[in-house]
Amino acid sequence: MEIWINPACSKCRSAISLLDAEGAEYTVRRYLEDVPTEDEIRNVLDRLGLDPWDITRTQEAAAKELGVKEWARDASSRERWITALAEHPKLIQRPIITAQDGTAVVARTDEAVQDALSRKG
Repeated sequence: MEIWINPACSKCRSAISLLDAEGAEYTVRRYLEDVPTEDEIRNVLDRLGLDPWDITRTQEAAAKELGVKEWARDASSRERWITALAEHPKLIQRPIITAQDGTAVVARTDEAVQDALSRKG
């Protein structure tokens, strides 16, 4: 199990506290420092069952500069979004937990963290 976090994010700290309270084994990835590649982003999107615009923080300054709210949200635009996430990791929604069963969860609530913990391989 891996969790992508920004240590400054309260939801990330809350998710880590819950994982610790449950005694979960996990690896922390500070994704702003250890930036995911486009392939890693594609893999996480597949595991989440989501499209890149579903995990894009559109209120971030970089998102506004890029104008992502105006970008098309279709299959032909998917790579443009993935490239933007790789080049501007602050745009990636957090925290993301990759579960042991091969799925992943955007863990912004305690319920979502519990869901990730319940997904055994």
